[in-house]
This record gives sequence, structure tokens and C-alpha cells, in this order.
Amino acid sequence: MMNALPPLHDGHAPFTLQQLFREALYAFEEWDSELTEPIVTYEGRVIPIGFVFEAMRECTDIVPMNIVGAVTERLTKPWEGEGPLDQMTFSTAARVMRVLVRKRLLANGTVDLVAASAHTAEDQNRD
Repeated sequence: MMNALPPLHDGHAPFTLQQLFREALYAFEEWDSELTEPIVTYEGRVIPIGFVFEAMRECTDIVPMNIVGAVTERLTKPWEGEGPLDQMTFSTAARVMRVLVRKRLLANGTVDLVAASAHTAEDQNRD
């Protein structure tokens, strides 16, 4: 599923992937009582938001301030990064959001599709 998304280039995400991250963040914000993970669409494909956040884990691009606020307001502890908040990378934001998705799925008793996909890939590599 991850290969359905555009790749990073030397740590930089294409604009379409940055836009998809924003859409995934909005979908997370609206995730109320449903048990299943919210989705976004990319080129006609349905993508769970956890896959979008996972795809951005290594992105070194700086997050726009409106996204920084949307991420940090979900933290249970104050933000303590090495730099000022205006220097948060997509990597940091993606890791925070990935943890929040995982926590929500565990609380709902729902399968974490990103983790399940990673285990399947590991199993296939062993064969």
C-alpha cells in the first residue's frame, strides 16, 4: 500500500504527498466514533491515514505553521523539540500522528493496517 504513494526524493516530499498529509490530518480530526481508520484517496486509491503518516516518517521538509498547531494541540505533554516549533519537520509531525492513530486503533480494538502490512512484508522477506 505504501508504494501506492509518491516516494520521497532525498528526504523531500512532492507537493501531492504534503497535500495528502494535510488531508489525512483533517480526516484524523474528524475521526469520531467510527471503529475503522479514516481514509483519504490518492489517484483513485483508498489509503488509510496511517499509511500517509508512515510514508512521511523520513521527510525533512518543514511543516507549515497551521499543521504544526494541528499536531501539537493533540499532544498530552508540552512540545519539547530541539528547535522552535516553526522548525518542525514532516517527519516529526508524521511520527506524532502515527502514534495517535495507533493509540486510537488499540483503544477501539481495531487492526492497525500499517503494522499488519509491515509484519506481512517481514514474513515475505524471510521466505
